[in-house]
This record gives sequence, structure tokens and C-alpha cells, in this order.
Amino acid sequence: MPPTLLRSGKVRDLYATGADTLLMVASVRVSAFDVVFAEPIPEKGRVLTAMSAFWYEETRDIVENSLVSTDPAEIEGVLGDLSALGDVAGRAMLVHRAEMLPLECIVRGYLAGQAFEEYERSGTVHGQPMPPGLRLADRLPEPVFTPSTKAEVGHDLNIDLAAAAEIVGERTVTEAGEVCLALYRRAAARAADAGLILADTKFELGRIRGRLVLCDEVVTPDSSRLWPADAVVPGTTPPAFDKQPLRDWASAQDWDRTPPPPPLPREVVEATSARYIAAYERVTGRSLADWYGPA
Repeated sequence: MPPTLLRSGKVRDLYATGADTLLMVASVRVSAFDVVFAEPIPEKGRVLTAMSAFWYEETRDIVENSLVSTDPAEIEGVLGDLSALGDVAGRAMLVHRAEMLPLECIVRGYLAGQAFEEYERSGTVHGQPMPPGLRLADRLPEPVFTPSTKAEVGHDLNIDLAAAAEIVGERTVTEAGEVCLALYRRAAARAADAGLILADTKFELGRIRGRLVLCDEVVTPDSSRLWPADAVVPGTTPPAFDKQPLRDWASAQDWDRTPPPPPLPREVVEATSARYIAAYERVTGRSLADWYGPA
């Protein structure tokens, strides 16, 4: 029986493949402010899948993960012919089913985005007091675990640790925080070796047979802020190897952030694709041309 589509999200399509597994296919869609643009970003799905697979390998000693395989031959050996789904080679991950935590598990090492906006208002980040005088793109004293809700409709909401504990329990929040901080430190050190700053990133965690595991995408340009270390000037918005420049372009348009979005110019599409590929190749030291699927 071919995989059955369960959900088509902003970035991924999720298929049921049996009682214990799912097929996740990363698309070439791109979103900003929870709105999906019409224009595809070439190679984006392959980058997200290849980069996640790399981090699954690199972090097995920190936490187990849900990955079964990204090898197209292995996946088709389990599921059969997938041609009805289109060319998914290099964009598909066969994964174990997990009971997902209803939290976005964010770790922030630098002040940016919504965290900076909150800090300007109240001197806090997700309710946690921060030293005075910090600027945009300043390094925080220590990386902080800053969960948010997972909204079924609308935007996720930033919450403090006490609110997170009300959702999943204090023990789970503590365990998730320890795991995510360890993952962030590992990834930040690897990024630093490549001349990049991992300003923040979002992890997805779930449980398989009661054990906490890493799921979904891991430290990708869609889920992280990656800055060139030699170009960061605190107090200004850094250049980025992620989709922040696309968000900045969208913010500058006469658009109310509701569908339909403005069409992306070709130069924005091409630059976004190039940044994603560069992020993968710089962080991993690998060539995307060597990954599964068409180049």
C-alpha cells in the first residue's frame, strides 16, 4: 500500500507508512510570518534533509533520534515504489513514529528576533531576566532554553519555563532543556569551526517507548539563525545564512502578512537557495552534489 498523506504543512509533507513509521518529505516551499510563498526555493528540500541527517549522526551520543533512513533505495525497499509522490530522493526521511512534545524547544545564544523585541520591552527573554545594556546580536551570558507553544492555528507563543511545565510537566521541561542545551552547544561549536555563529535554533522532541528522542529537522537554515562570525556588528542586523533576509525583504513590502503574499523576485529566490546550500556545505564540510537526488 502506498504512503497515505496525513498532512501537508508549510515546509513538509507527512505520510503514514505503517503502525510504527512515517515518511517526511521536505518540500521546496518557503514561508515567512506563517504564510507560504508561491515561488519554490531550488534545492531547499535536499538541504533540509541532508543537514538534518548530518546532525542526527553528530548528536547520537547526546540523545537518540527518530531517523530510520534517508537512503532512497532503503526507503523504497521498505515502502515500495514511491514514484506517485514525485521525485522525493534526497528530500525524504523514513522515521519512527513518536509522541511529540507540544512545545517548540528553542535555544538562544544571541539576542535576536522576538527575544530582542521582548528584551527591549522588559529586559527579559521568555520571562528570564537578562543583564542591562544588551544590543541586537549581542551574545547572551549563557545559552538559554526558551520554549514556545505549538499553535494549531495562528502563531506560536513564547512562554516561560513555568508555563511550559504546566503543559508537559516540570520533569519533562527539565529533561528537554538539558538535552536541547547540549545539542545547541555541540552545533554552535561546529558552526564556529566553520566561521559561523549559531545565534539560535529550534528543536523538536518526542517520546518513543517513553524515551525522549530528537525528531524532525535539526539545525537547518529554516529552524536556525546562522550568521557569518566576521560580519556581526552588535546593534545591527547581521547578514545571515538562513531565511532571515527573505523575511526582511517581505517586511519591507506593502503587505499585511496575510495570504496571498507578494511574489518573490527571482533574485530573492536565487539568493535564498544559494544561502541554504552554503550553510549546509560550510557547516558539514560536505558537498550537496554528493547528497541523494538530482543536483
